[in-house]
Amino acid sequence: MFTGIIEELGEVVEVAPKDDSAVLTIAAGRVAQDISEGASIAVNGVCLTVTGWVHYPPLHHLSFDVMAETLARSVLGTLQQGAKVNLERATRADSRLDGHVVQGHVDGTGTVLHRTTGSAWETVRFDLPAALARFVAEKGSIAVDGISLTVTAVGPDWFEVGLIPQTLRATTLGDRPVGASVNLEVDVLAKYVARLLETAS
Repeated sequence: MFTGIIEELGEVVEVAPKDDSAVLTIAAGRVAQDISEGASIAVNGVCLTVTGWVHYPPLHHLSFDVMAETLARSVLGTLQQGAKVNLERATRADSRLDGHVVQGHVDGTGTVLHRTTGSAWETVRFDLPAALARFVAEKGSIAVDGISLTVTAVGPDWFEVGLIPQTLRATTLGDRPVGASVNLEVDVLAKYVARLLETAS
């Protein structure tokens, strides 16, 4: 489980195709400080398992196996060498939940539709896949590329978020252009409520 509070920006070293999967290698610093094989790290909001690492001071190169299902449901398959990615280690049970409950299970992808610059922030609009629309509500939570964000406005096929300077500086959303694709994970509580209503007798 994650919180959607990004710890650092990593850099893609390599995406190596392997049959219907891929091996993703990322250079990281902070998230690798207490690394262990089998550890979970969210990469642009996708929960991946560390399968190996090599230390190239001051950074580590972390390796992850990315299965076909993950490549199909997320934008990880489009990553290129040198791309920046949002990284977050799995949350500890004794730490504060500063964002919201993020599982690292991507529900779909969206596209940056528009960016509006304010005096100290930006409003960013994304398209919203029809299958996810019922789970997104104004003032509710959503994870965009693994970043915990509050929905500031929502329409039938779009939603908006406000990005404060810290988010613009510390995450990939600071330079995602119009037309860029992003991973979306809706609030897990909304999914459970919807499921309970569907199965209620």
